[in-house]
Amino acid sequence: MIMRPGLCSVTFRQLTPEQIVVRAAEAELEVIEWGGDVHVPAGDPERAAQVAQATVDAGLAVCSYGSYFRAGADEALTPILDSAEALGADRVRIWAGRVDSADATPAQYAQVVSRLRDAAAEASDRGIGLALEYHRGTVADNPDAVLRLLADVANPVLSTYWQPSVGAADAVALAEFDALAAQTSAVHVFSWWPEAQRLRLHERAELWQALCAAASALPVPPRDALLEFVPDDDPALLAAEAATLRGWLA
Repeated sequence: MIMRPGLCSVTFRQLTPEQIVVRAAEAELEVIEWGGDVHVPAGDPERAAQVAQATVDAGLAVCSYGSYFRAGADEALTPILDSAEALGADRVRIWAGRVDSADATPAQYAQVVSRLRDAAAEASDRGIGLALEYHRGTVADNPDAVLRLLADVANPVLSTYWQPSVGAADAVALAEFDALAAQTSAVHVFSWWPEAQRLRLHERAELWQALCAAASALPVPPRDALLEFVPDDDPALLAAEAATLRGWLA
């Protein structure tokens, strides 16, 4: 079993969903994570259904819905789940608060846990999974923090994404993946170095070849490897970047 090669639609916010599905199909990708900020706004199931149909018509599948739910105390998840359901997505990407784990007060952390528990229960009732964005500026910003959060929420409907931490050397990034691999449902694939400078995928080939090998050796690998970020947001680069990723996965 290998990860499915796919695309995060937020990679090309300047394109319409109809343009994205054509390019993703031409690049021989399999799945798309549709973003909730531009392409599939939360609470508009009609648009979500249209995008779902366009995805299927192009020979692709919807793997997930990329939301910007931040687990705020009064933040509604229902419109997001409505859109995910209309998309046919069985996974919604969410964010764990708005502060680094090291800076979160006990009260801030407890509030995020409480809201995530309720969110996980609501998603589970609709047959939809939730997955944490692994990202600084949240309380899911390193392996220990993610594992603590998953344990405290204590609902198997909640998993995590993984991506290389900004500025992390290959060995550090791979160790972080290893710590979270069993809880990781998808990987965001991009090459930034030495900080947030966007490179072509092959410019961090050692990292990604090792990652793909490690994932493929797992009893249950992450389901999807999703391209995110290309230099200059250039759609002309997608076919080559997708070919690089597909080669590593194969």
